[in-house]
Amino acid sequence: MEYQVFTLHNGIRILHKQVISNISHACIIVNAGSRDEDVEKSGLAHFIEHLLFKRTEKRSTTQIINCLESVGADLNAFTTKEYTCVHASFLNPFLSKAIDLFEDIVFHSVFPDDELLKEKGIILDEIASYHDQPEDAVNDDFEDLIFQGHPLGRNILGTANSVKTLNRNDILSFVECNYNTREIVIGISGNYEFKKIMRLVGKFFEQIPENNQSRNRNVAFSYLPKNENLKKPIAQTHCVMGNLAYDLYHPNKTGLLLLNNILGGIGMSSRLNLELREKHGIAYSIESNYTPLTDTGIFSIYFGTDPEKMERALNIVYRELGKLRQKPLGTLQLSQAKQKFIGQIALAEENNLSLIISMCKSLVDFNKADSLEEVYRKIDALSSSQLFEIAQEILDPKMISTLVFEPEE
Repeated sequence: MEYQVFTLHNGIRILHKQVISNISHACIIVNAGSRDEDVEKSGLAHFIEHLLFKRTEKRSTTQIINCLESVGADLNAFTTKEYTCVHASFLNPFLSKAIDLFEDIVFHSVFPDDELLKEKGIILDEIASYHDQPEDAVNDDFEDLIFQGHPLGRNILGTANSVKTLNRNDILSFVECNYNTREIVIGISGNYEFKKIMRLVGKFFEQIPENNQSRNRNVAFSYLPKNENLKKPIAQTHCVMGNLAYDLYHPNKTGLLLLNNILGGIGMSSRLNLELREKHGIAYSIESNYTPLTDTGIFSIYFGTDPEKMERALNIVYRELGKLRQKPLGTLQLSQAKQKFIGQIALAEENNLSLIISMCKSLVDFNKADSLEEVYRKIDALSSSQLFEIAQEILDPKMISTLVFEPEE
């Protein structure tokens, strides 16, 4: 995972990973997301992400859309609790076109009132669509249950009421307060010399004014386990259960990532999938997730099942959690779990777009991106006793919250 980094005078960093391919991938990561919004402006970061494609000082909406799509490239974006990302995949000769477009939409969007009005309608449809997908809605609502009253608990999309009130001044204020140039990283994965990357990106981004706005994300909150059942117009029962977990910088982060992979990670051989789906046939979808954030984290398990099988499924999940807390993994079990996890990480590196985005996030959070060898060493160094201690803390049934969407009578 060799890479090179260069910092412009305004603080914007350029990360380049050379890849021998005809296809290039680029992204621009801004360390600003939904947790940075005021409560009455919920959905603002996501709203801005949409509007970046809607008009700039020199391009119309159609010109923005066609700039890369006209040469067969793909342009997209996403917003999370802590980041906004614009990314593109394209043939190598069109790098300059992609970088020019990135600079234009991120720093020269004009946010016209007519586009604001149209995009509000689109986002309101997106919110309505989200409510029609209980497997997504229950996961988002679970975060609200866990982080009740905290910015991390709010839905990235916002609410219908909050989105309707957003205006151009809200957008300009958020960008000014949160688009800190020292927390912006441009990542490029492609077959280029680094000197060309520095020259090209510098040409478009060096003139961007430095913005050193500071902010404090560490909003205090207290966690108490909660259990909630909600009636919904659905056919299946959907359940999410989980606990607060370690933040990005915690020494136990790697251990919980491995433990999560054992329980309900990628593939059909996870413990939860083998028990609920393969052995008992009572859940089509079953997975666990661990999301580390700047100052906290969340571990959760999701499954969907028929209403009459809900209690049985929940008992099986608790039984699997209990096994990890009753005794440490054996030597062979631990070795196999590590080998599986390392193999999955190695295969994931083949997705160069995901890789360059991940590396840029790491540069924002840690000021470096670990090599694969460093990642493997961290996994190999984990002991059975470490995982056992993590299980005692994170999988403690007394600390687990549960949210269930169940069909209306």
